[in-house]
Amino acid sequence: MTYSTRMTAMARLGFAARGLVYILIGSLAFDASRTGAEPSDNQGALGSLAETAPGRVVLGICAVGFAGYAIWRFTEAAMDPEGRSQSAKGRLERAAYVISGAANASLSIIAGKLALQQSRAEHGSPGDQSAQSWSGWLLDHPGGVPLLITVGIILFATAFTQAVKSYKATFDEMNGDVPAPAYVRWIGRIGYAARAIVFAIIGWLVLSAALHHDPKRAGGLGDALSELRSQPEGALLLAIVGVGLGLFGIFSLVEARFRRLKVAKPKIAISA
Repeated sequence: MTYSTRMTAMARLGFAARGLVYILIGSLAFDASRTGAEPSDNQGALGSLAETAPGRVVLGICAVGFAGYAIWRFTEAAMDPEGRSQSAKGRLERAAYVISGAANASLSIIAGKLALQQSRAEHGSPGDQSAQSWSGWLLDHPGGVPLLITVGIILFATAFTQAVKSYKATFDEMNGDVPAPAYVRWIGRIGYAARAIVFAIIGWLVLSAALHHDPKRAGGLGDALSELRSQPEGALLLAIVGVGLGLFGIFSLVEARFRRLKVAKPKIAISA
């Protein structure tokens, strides 16, 4: 098996793992909109799988998938196989790839520990505590405020790119020159719109933490969904975004099967 084949297979498994987690997050968010329960983030969704033996098997597969996805993102950022460094937008996207790679590497570790029962299954939004922890660490160091502001700006930029994808709905990377079917485009654009909303809220929470020098204002996906529910007609908004996140999960599963991937080739030979 060649290097490119291995990388492509790992990336596809990563898309599948991401799809499963987003379906779980979406279903939990929709349920929270009806019951008033605490919305869950990706770590909480993984924790819900750890309660049964089959679920832990799935967690093990997800751990491998997230690791593969992280390696693919880091490779994209470092080697730039699509030539994105030609523009400021492309360089910003490469920076986002690093963040995505780090997030998926963290999810791989969490999923692996849960699968091996080396970590207690947590429900709710443990990722929010993590966001407050690293925000506090940054704020306690010189230059932490501008760095945290930069993270918030990157999150807003990510939200903007997600919104653009939702609006344009081209998804050319799915299968090359052949347009994706209309129903796939609609699933994708609703999913990307939901992600844009979530990333924008998380970005605002991070910026608020930086501007007020208060790490407790920072938050992750769970806090973003809770913030959404606190708005007028918040239960309805949470239900809509929950459905959108679930549809993004379905779209990720479609990507796992059909997305056209460009894999950076190593500069040294790697034996099959």
